Amino acid sequence: MSNIHRGEYMRKYNKSNFSKSEVITYKKKTIFYILSIIILFVLITILTSIKPNYRISSQVLRNMIKDIDSTSFLYVMGLEVHTLKDALPEDQKFNKLSNVIFQVMTDVQADNIHSLLGQEIPGLSSESNLFIVKSSGINYSNISFESSPPVKDIIEDREAIYEQDDHEWKEEEFHREDNEKVVFVYNSHNRESYLPHLPDVSDPRLAHHQEVNISKVSERFAHRLEKNGIGVVVDDTDHMQVLHEKEWNYGMSYQASREVIQETIAANDNIQYIFDIHRDALPRDKTTATIDGEEYSQILMIVGAEHENYERNLRFASELHDLIDEQFPGLSKGILIKEGAGSNGIYNQDIMDNALLFEIGGYENTLDESFRTADILADIFSEYYWEAEKVFLNE
Repeated sequence: MSNIHRGEYMRKYNKSNFSKSEVITYKKKTIFYILSIIILFVLITILTSIKPNYRISSQVLRNMIKDIDSTSFLYVMGLEVHTLKDALPEDQKFNKLSNVIFQVMTDVQADNIHSLLGQEIPGLSSESNLFIVKSSGINYSNISFESSPPVKDIIEDREAIYEQDDHEWKEEEFHREDNEKVVFVYNSHNRESYLPHLPDVSDPRLAHHQEVNISKVSERFAHRLEKNGIGVVVDDTDHMQVLHEKEWNYGMSYQASREVIQETIAANDNIQYIFDIHRDALPRDKTTATIDGEEYSQILMIVGAEHENYERNLRFASELHDLIDEQFPGLSKGILIKEGAGSNGIYNQDIMDNALLFEIGGYENTLDESFRTADILADIFSEYYWEAEKVFLNE
């Protein structure tokens, strides 16, 4: 082939196979990939050379992504591992990628008006509440934003009605066995009560009583633990009366109970677990589970994140949730991490590891429903405790 014919052939070939726009696109992609690699190496160099206190910590990363729905991460991973898409429950859909990008850029969830209001209205910030583990059907509408009345209203005398069935556990039969005391149970909000037991009260904010209250659930929980061979110290301090006498507001409840915790631990060297038991400020449809035709008060575990060792409590809560959910699906709502404005953020859980706050039921549940739940919670914890003891003894 002559040079003239060869040149004509090449011109025809190039014209038919590579347009000018395609060549430009190819060049742009090549430049983009090269620049991306350069930028990646520059970032790695920067991140590995800066001082440790300026590096991005796991806490910073958690704060950046904590409000993004977990299905978004599942969707991204599912692009590579297709079987992961089958892990999503049938009643849930993947969050749209556009919604995720919008949330990252604005910190507002497209389908959650609360996330927008929380940016502007004090006390409603979504940053103070984060579900880290949750059961099906649980979302931010299941979280209470408690607005408590003045202490003087809480300690006001009210009529209460409660008749315990003969076949149920009776308080006078409660005798603590001589077990090693390893659990401390207390109630920072000890007068939290239930509307079904308060005939003259309709306002949930006034569902408080001196005797018929959450402390009975704590006693039931402790009684069951003792039956399972676990020694318990149960606090009976009326913290609301303490607040009244010291002229402290309701927000100082955890400070009042903190003093009791420290005194109790100092007097009982064997205590390994501390549980603060509450009832939630939510209506019945958000705090009740039906299992085998029986109604139970649901459990929500609270973990305060504003101290350095909170992840240990979170791990403990996650293990308990998994055990409960395996045997009684729907009884445990999950775990709520609390921090930031409008939240205590610690709940005395910095005092020692294995410290949790349990919300058992709400203001429209009954003591009997909460007793059933307390029994299950005690049995599940007993399994956890004795298994941990077995591992410890074998080490």
